[in-house]
Amino acid sequence: MNSISKLRIQFGVWRAKNVSQNHFVLVLSLVIGVVSGLAAVVLKNTIHLVRHWVVSQASQGEFNFLLLFLPMIGILVTLLLVLYVIRDNLSHGISKILHAISQTGGMLKLHHTFSSVLTSTFTIALGGSVGAEAPIVLTGSAIGSNLGRFFRMNHKTIMLLIGCGAAGAVGGIFQAPIAGVIFTIEVLMLDLTTLSIAPLLIASVSGTTISYFFLGKDAEFNFLLVHPFDLHNIPYYILLGVVGGFVALYFNHSVMALEVWYGKIKRRYTKWLVGGSILSLLIFLFPPFYGEGYPTISALLNNNISELFSNSPFYNLQNAWWAVPLFLLLLIGLKVVATASTNGAGGVGGVFAPSLFMGGVTGFLVARLLNLTGWVDLPEGYFALAGMSALMSGIMHAPLMAIFLIAEITNGYGLFVPLMISSALAFVTVKSFDRHNLYTKQLAMKGELITRHKDQAVLTLMKLNKVIETDFVTVRPRMTLGELVNVVSQSRRNIFPVLNSQEQLVGVVSLDDIRHIMFNQEMYTTTTVDKLMIVPPAMLDIDANMDKVMEVFEQTGAWNLPVIEKGQYMGFVSKSKIFSVYRRVLINYSDE
Repeated sequence: MNSISKLRIQFGVWRAKNVSQNHFVLVLSLVIGVVSGLAAVVLKNTIHLVRHWVVSQASQGEFNFLLLFLPMIGILVTLLLVLYVIRDNLSHGISKILHAISQTGGMLKLHHTFSSVLTSTFTIALGGSVGAEAPIVLTGSAIGSNLGRFFRMNHKTIMLLIGCGAAGAVGGIFQAPIAGVIFTIEVLMLDLTTLSIAPLLIASVSGTTISYFFLGKDAEFNFLLVHPFDLHNIPYYILLGVVGGFVALYFNHSVMALEVWYGKIKRRYTKWLVGGSILSLLIFLFPPFYGEGYPTISALLNNNISELFSNSPFYNLQNAWWAVPLFLLLLIGLKVVATASTNGAGGVGGVFAPSLFMGGVTGFLVARLLNLTGWVDLPEGYFALAGMSALMSGIMHAPLMAIFLIAEITNGYGLFVPLMISSALAFVTVKSFDRHNLYTKQLAMKGELITRHKDQAVLTLMKLNKVIETDFVTVRPRMTLGELVNVVSQSRRNIFPVLNSQEQLVGVVSLDDIRHIMFNQEMYTTTTVDKLMIVPPAMLDIDANMDKVMEVFEQTGAWNLPVIEKGQYMGFVSKSKIFSVYRRVLINYSDE
């Protein structure tokens, strides 16, 4: 036992005697929030400094030829770090957290506490068209997970600390403490109790405070509410919500389709060459795709259209009445390609920033098109703000987080009603077509997603290989009844699996089926097992999720079913064992 292990044991003993569990969790939530906030500060500062340097190299209105190769360099550095230093897959940070919550008891690898920050810095700072939020949320959650396991916390507490890390990260990256807490509830879908709220609030506020200390208190986007919300514009915000919902559907389905397409390219460097080339060309033609795209959002909120065309080949066209709507429409259509190409080429980043970018562009475009009719005079910056809320709500299926996040990062609290309208309608529109969001769809298809439905959640937490019973005595097809009776006399079970020479299950002998002939000695040498066995009503694959297992039990009416792995017999699973484990997991999952 090394010195660290001894120190941990001694500290654990001291803590158990002097500090209650609840108080210790509060201390850990503070630590997690502070460290997550520091990670967010480092990532944001690095990205912004590098972007400022890149932009300073280009002259206003001229082609920026740096954009033709900088994104590829950033993704290549990221790819090399992933392949030769980290040696693990870092894509889909939020999905990794959800998978850890539902499948690995909240275990996130130690390298996740720094690897996503490191790699996403190179990806985004040099032009990758993705967001830094998912990597920083994975970082915060990994800090919570590893601290919980270091101090040997139970399953429930580790889940809470993961949520604290996520809340602190969101609070730190956006300076939005309320959104940090709501993110944990809506997106991570943790089953929280009243005792969980205090640690989440502490983590979120501490992450936000650290961010304030180093970055100042200015909102992420400069926005000034000049006029109060106009009730006459409600129908147009309703329209924006519906349009935003369909744009969110386009984003989700297009990103997944492009991921599948890039997944078919087997060679990593071929992916980098293809995806990086597409990304670099898009950024060269449309500089707003560079990095997170937040300068573009600020320009839209303040009606600074010339900023959109800065360093673009289309700079001289910006004064044509049709140029701005067409340019914005192209941004909406091609942003998906830029985002998917960044990750497909080997970059690391999330969809927080792309959803905000597309939302701002969508809202501004809707208002601009309505204004061009001459019937109305809508505040285009306000609609850009509401569009951000609509797209985030639709893409992430998180309407409350979208409302509070947009209000917090823009100081747009006076537009709560438009934010609520557009966010709610976008969410309803998307949910009419897609039950799951971009993060959860693949996990749900595999039956690996924790939901707020406690029965479903408990089944997801249970694993078939943990409930298999292996104390059944096996028999062979050519064994005689006499030999079978001898086996029965030495077994405590009433089921006997029949295996062939390849250890494959070919049938089952039930004690109830042979009870009437067990003592008929005339049949001991003439009757063999293959004449007495029956074929089980179903066989369960060891990789089947418990939801599917219960469905098979329901369909067959069986009480015991055999489990196989690659055709080989592994054991039996019974309803009684499942119910026993189910009750234990439910108590652990739900207990205060």
